[in-house]
This record gives sequence, structure tokens and C-alpha cells, in this order.
Amino acid sequence: MVEALKFHRRRRDMAKITFLGLGVMGYPMAGHLQAAGHDVTVYNRTTAKAEAWAKEYGGAFALTPAEAVAGADFVMACVGNDDDLRQVCVGENGAFQAMQEGAIFVDHTTVSEAVTKELYAVAEEKGLSFVDAPISGGQAGAENAALSIMCGGDQADYDRAEPVMNVYAKLCRRIGESGAGQLTKMCNQIAIAGVVQGLAEALHFSQKAGLDGRAVVEVISQGAAGSWQMSNRYETMLDDEYNHGFAVDWMRKDLGICLSTADENGASLPLTALVDQFYKDVQKLGGGRWDTSSLLKRLVENG
Repeated sequence: MVEALKFHRRRRDMAKITFLGLGVMGYPMAGHLQAAGHDVTVYNRTTAKAEAWAKEYGGAFALTPAEAVAGADFVMACVGNDDDLRQVCVGENGAFQAMQEGAIFVDHTTVSEAVTKELYAVAEEKGLSFVDAPISGGQAGAENAALSIMCGGDQADYDRAEPVMNVYAKLCRRIGESGAGQLTKMCNQIAIAGVVQGLAEALHFSQKAGLDGRAVVEVISQGAAGSWQMSNRYETMLDDEYNHGFAVDWMRKDLGICLSTADENGASLPLTALVDQFYKDVQKLGGGRWDTSSLLKRLVENG
């Protein structure tokens, strides 16, 4: 009897959810929701990927965002950039035209504060809710349900959406009003840029000095120099392998948002601007799809 009550309680907690965008992050995130017992329908610009997801996880797929969101309590999105987000929200066959009143749109894309506030206002006019909820943790974090999620939006909307996001989160927190999540994600990317460049220079220096890079990291990672990047990327960096995470092309998109926002709010980001140019050099080497730790490759190539 107790187990039966637990089961029915779990079922009442389940929601009808739509997930828009099945990239390296969205694909496993949507899978976690389906595995948790939610009723998930997915949409992807490349339909074959949506079909593959439905076959793997047992959920449903739709051919347009509007079709996908019919009857959904929550609509989660993880697409590419500002224009992609506008398209799935308010473009032809966009989600907003078909979402039921009171539904919540949760945006996991890293986009500008401006488009976030724009879409928040449009959603409000339509009787919908909009939570900006960019993510950090990379592909591994998405696959292992260990993402850090930084959110902006109305408190009541966040409170409703948090249990859903917790399915794939290690930490989920509301930072403030609409746009605060995206601003926090900018802080995240600014910090990562500097840390990865520092790690790349340390490894490059160790190579030039004739040291065993692995032995060096074993020691310094246990002190003040330690970081997630050092623990998770130093081996692949030393092995000249750069296919293990967030792509340089996407990092440059994100850093561009950071630098543009800094121009607006008066923040000084000299190191971020410099590292952005270093990533531009990596792109010139043909490394736009390499992961962000490829800053070491740039140093090696330049001698």
C-alpha cells in the first residue's frame, strides 16, 4: 500500500514537457526527463535526430515547435544563439503561438540579456512565463545530470520549474529577475576564458622547460592552482586531443555576448578580449570545432 501511494505521488508530480533543440546538451537532458517519468515531446531542426531520440528514449517527436508544445506544462529550449531562440519562440510555427496559457518556457540557451528580456515581455503578453536558465558543465554534465543552472525570472515561475530542472542539475539557483541567469552565465564564461588560458600557458611552459607535464599537474592541482579545467582537461591537452567539450566557435559566440554587454554596462574585460582573440587564432588553425582547451594548441603552433 505504501509503495502504491509513493507511485501515485510520483505520477502526480510528472508533467507534460516539450524539449526544443537536441544538440550535445539537449539530447541527454531531454532523455533524463523522459527517464524520470515525464511525458516528453521533442523537436529538432534536423528531424532525423528527433526521430533517433524518440526511438532511444521512448518519447514523442514533432515536426515544428508549435506542434511540439501542444498541451505542454513546460517547454525547455537549448538551441544555438539569439536568432535560433527567436525562431523557435516567435518565428513561423514558433512555440509561443501554440503554448497553453500559464505554461512556462525555460531557456537553457546561452544568449544575450537583450533577447531574454524581449522574449520575457512577449511571453508575458501572451499569458506565458519565461525563465532564462543557461547551463554550465559541458557535455559530460548534461550526460551525467550534473549541470549547474543559473536562472532569471519571476520567483513563482522559477519555483514551479525548479523540480523539472533538478532532474539534470547538480545545482539550480535563481539569481534574480529576467536576464540575471544570462548575466551570470557571462560571468561563468569570463572566468573560464582566463582559467583555460592560464592552464594552457602553464602546460606550455612545462613542456618548454623539459618537465613531465603530468607530474607537474599532479602536484600543482592539489594547491591553489587547482581548478575544474585542470582536473578534467590537462591530460587531453597534453595528448593534443581537443574533441572533449564545448567548441571554440560557441565560446567565441559567448565571449562576444560578454564583450558587447560590457560595452553597455561599463565593465572592463581586458583579459576576456585578449583570450577571445586567441580563440580567433585557433579558428584560423582550423579549430573552430575543437574544445576550448585548444588554447594550448595555439601556443604550440606559434612556438
